[in-house]
Amino acid sequence: MPEGLNSDLNLNVGAPPRVRPQMGEWGPLDVPTTRKKRHMRWWVILAVVVVAAVLVGYGYWIYTLVR
Repeated sequence: MPEGLNSDLNLNVGAPPRVRPQMGEWGPLDVPTTRKKRHMRWWVILAVVVVAAVLVGYGYWIYTLVR
């Protein structure tokens, strides 16, 4: 069969050994779960919103001092 029709499930083919994940019995070890990734995504969004609000508030405060 042609090469393009078969998918190679080994995703570590070109990676050097030091960056390959350690493999356990059922797959790679120390990989975050989907739930952890989803929670971290919300924490990052919240942090970005808080930082943006602080910057806008600080800018407005400086604007009122200069005005």
